[in-house]
Amino acid sequence: MKSMNRRSMVALLGAAPLAGRLLTGTARAASQEDDAPPTKWRVVSSRQRFREVHFPDVVLTTHEGKKVRFYEDLMKDKIVVINFMYAKCEGVCPGITMNLRRVQKILGNRVGRDIFMYSFTLKPQLDTPAKLAEYAEMHGAGPGWLFMTGKPADMELLRRKLGYTNPDPALDKDVTQHIGNVRYGNEALEWWGACPGLAHASAIAQSILWLDWPKGYNRPGKESVNEK
Repeated sequence: MKSMNRRSMVALLGAAPLAGRLLTGTARAASQEDDAPPTKWRVVSSRQRFREVHFPDVVLTTHEGKKVRFYEDLMKDKIVVINFMYAKCEGVCPGITMNLRRVQKILGNRVGRDIFMYSFTLKPQLDTPAKLAEYAEMHGAGPGWLFMTGKPADMELLRRKLGYTNPDPALDKDVTQHIGNVRYGNEALEWWGACPGLAHASAIAQSILWLDWPKGYNRPGKESVNEK
């Protein structure tokens, strides 16, 4: 039980920046709308509001050379696992990528079927689809795990919208100091969490499975969550 509580706390703490931004954005929008004529008010669901604040539907290119839209193609109605990296990283990227490969093995054929893994480059100027394809092959990434690049401005927008920023401006500009968290979420249910990318692979996998309520939460013993 103690280990479960620690994992839950890590997930909640990791999700805090994203949730905080949502609350701040909602408050700001409410304040602006208070000053607007009633005819300009609009009623939107929390899911729609979350999408507008955090999920810009920019066009990206996968390591397979396919064009995809961030929200419509990658996020909508899916359980997703997200991280940021770059191919020539000599810091945490290789370790996190290898750890996520372990997570993929634990989740098995559910990856690509009802759980999707996405890695976004922090260096789109250098990480072409071909470079990302080499990186994916080198680390043994299987089906259902996409590595993506796009226009530099779009990749930076995604990084900020998804909360992969450092409050220290100097560190935030230094890509070698980038945040190594892994975010995971169920877009349809608006459930989001995060954990360190180097956390135990089985703990990450179990956290992801909890998002698939009630299947993943009520039947954890029947899921393959133990590393082999």
